[in-house]
This record gives sequence, structure tokens and C-alpha cells, in this order.
Amino acid sequence: MSTSSAVTRFAALALLALVILGPAAPAYGQETREYIDARTASDGAVPPFSGAVRIGETLYLSGMIGLNADREIPDTAEEEARLVMNSVKSTLEAAGMTMDDIVSVQVFCTDLGHYDAFNSVYRTYFDQEFPARAFIGAGSLLFDARFEVQSIAVRRK
Repeated sequence: MSTSSAVTRFAALALLALVILGPAAPAYGQETREYIDARTASDGAVPPFSGAVRIGETLYLSGMIGLNADREIPDTAEEEARLVMNSVKSTLEAAGMTMDDIVSVQVFCTDLGHYDAFNSVYRTYFDQEFPARAFIGAGSLLFDARFEVQSIAVRRK
């Protein structure tokens, strides 16, 4: 078989595959992005990050801390844990997802002695399997927070 007929045959097979299978998925990095609590570089008066970014069925949540209505850290570790987990839940809901869509969590904590207090609150936010998680000791956090929580969620089918 000549080279030109092999190329013609390959092109015909590729065209047939495209007709049968439909167009290919977007190339890596070409998926549509959706921003939750979006902020841009021109928003000079707000912190320079968005609340979350969805690419396909994956949602990347920014680190969150548990501030009360007065934008202060509450007196107890349990209340702070509840506030930070409520923030995570609210961001997920704004993206049309639930806590059970979370697949990975990183908890940064200024005092590892708060591990049990955090866990007593954390476990109440899930109905299905717990996500993979790291609980990491941190020197200090913004606003003297005890906890900062960062997560990744993938919509369950």
C-alpha cells in the first residue's frame, strides 16, 4: 500500500470515528471555568482570591476561616469549627453541590490540641463517606483564627 493511500485511509477512519463518536472533549485546560464569589484584579478593596472555581465537575474551594457576624473569631474552638464548616457548606451550595461531594480537605490548625473539638463538629456535616483529609499544624492564621479549611469537591453522579 502506498503512503498516500495509507494517509487517505487513516483520514477516512478518523472522519468516521468523529461522526460516530461525536466531537472530542475540550482539550486539557480548555474547560469552562465558573467562579463562585468571584473577584478580579480590578477589585482593589477585597482580598485577591475568589471563593471557589469550578472546572467541569470539580470545584476548588479557597481556604476559609470561621468568623462570626462581627467578623471576629468566636470564643470556642467548636463554634469556630462550626462557622468555618458553614462557610464551606454555603460555598458548595452556591455551586449546586453538597458536603458529600467533597473529596479532599486540608485543615490548618494553630494548636493541634483542638483536633478533637474540630472533629466533633466536622463529622456532623457529612451523610456519606468522609473525604480524604489532612490536619496540619500551622504557626498562625489570619485574624488569629484557629482553623483554615481548604477543599476540593467533585459532583457525585
